[in-house]
Amino acid sequence: MDAARDRASGAAAAGDAARDGQASDMEPVDSYLADIMATIEPLAPVRLGLESAEGGVLTENAATTTPLPPFDNSAMDGYAVRAADIASASPDAAVTLPVADEIPAGDTRAITVAPGTCVRIMTGALMPSGADTVVPVEWTNGAAGEAKFYRPAPPGNAIRHRGDDVPAGEILLTAGTRLGPAQVALLAAGGHGTAPVRPRPRVVVIATGNELAEPGEPIAPGRIYDSNSYLLATAARQAGAVAERFRIDDDTGSVLAAINERLGRADLIVTSGGVSMGGEHDVVKAALTGLGTVRFRKVAMQPGMPQGFGLLGHAKTPIFTLPGNPVSAFVSFHLFVRPALLALQGLAPAPPDSGRAVLARPVRSPAGKRSFLRGVLNLADGTVMPLTGQSSHQLRSLAQANTLIVVPEDVARMEEGESADIISLP
Repeated sequence: MDAARDRASGAAAAGDAARDGQASDMEPVDSYLADIMATIEPLAPVRLGLESAEGGVLTENAATTTPLPPFDNSAMDGYAVRAADIASASPDAAVTLPVADEIPAGDTRAITVAPGTCVRIMTGALMPSGADTVVPVEWTNGAAGEAKFYRPAPPGNAIRHRGDDVPAGEILLTAGTRLGPAQVALLAAGGHGTAPVRPRPRVVVIATGNELAEPGEPIAPGRIYDSNSYLLATAARQAGAVAERFRIDDDTGSVLAAINERLGRADLIVTSGGVSMGGEHDVVKAALTGLGTVRFRKVAMQPGMPQGFGLLGHAKTPIFTLPGNPVSAFVSFHLFVRPALLALQGLAPAPPDSGRAVLARPVRSPAGKRSFLRGVLNLADGTVMPLTGQSSHQLRSLAQANTLIVVPEDVARMEEGESADIISLP
């Protein structure tokens, strides 16, 4: 009942705020994201060598050019024999066979194992004709002249058969697959030296602020170390991009020059700071107002209300201007920039809500805004603990969080034990 009252009061407060002109100019989170996604076009596919294709997203199905493995081969070091010749072998009555040859990996000779003989064979070596099993060296005396076998081996033992991993002509990887280490290895094993991919987007991160100092350098009173450029560049890499970061002072000309200089080598630009809804030091807003399709808006969310987005230059490069507080910047990135980066790669963005969990303590939220609170999800019992330290400058709780708790715009308070929407953090 209290929760219902809080929802009602929250909705009433939101309505009052709108009537008072305090919230009427705020845009809902969902419509702002929809506007962004409607403008994002996937990057054009390119064919790259496998080393360069790493991290890219396949644009076509890739079929094997050869079965995997391409020939019957030994799975172990040992002896290739006819299973019938050692069927009676035991520790007390070893079977002795002459070793007729040795086959190392890479040996392409056509070798036949005659009845009553064996050949030494190494892991990965081509199986000789006539032999139907491989006896591990541990089951023998390991001799090079006459091998003693102390136990039998059934037909097919320790043999990797042609095509038992991937038959000839089968699909190795489907379009839309991101190429990580295993995927690149599979393409290589299947005979592909190149791959058609949408490459990793090139992201430029620009942090603005006269107060910013480079971590590791001496710092003067009134200045802080730049964390935003590291935060956003790392988040971009997690989303599959290649990212570089820059830090510039609060100067409109410098901001504009930095953006123009990097337009040609970026698929997406992210700035942080300088976008508040008023003030002479809002240099990003001042530099970009009227350029391309950039618009600055107040989005009904906390943290991260001041936002800007648009397309710049002949290439229509997307630019996101995020707030300067680090948690605001991170939440904004996760909600808006990450989906855009996935779309550039031709991938469907994840749904805005990744599940639900039971609150382990009550939470509050300002009326008329959708709140994203830092929390720790306990997978064992399905509860989520809201963290202390929810201010937008408090990075420690962000580093501890694995989840964002979503509180709707019309809810002012949620009680312990209520179910809440959550967004998992990477």
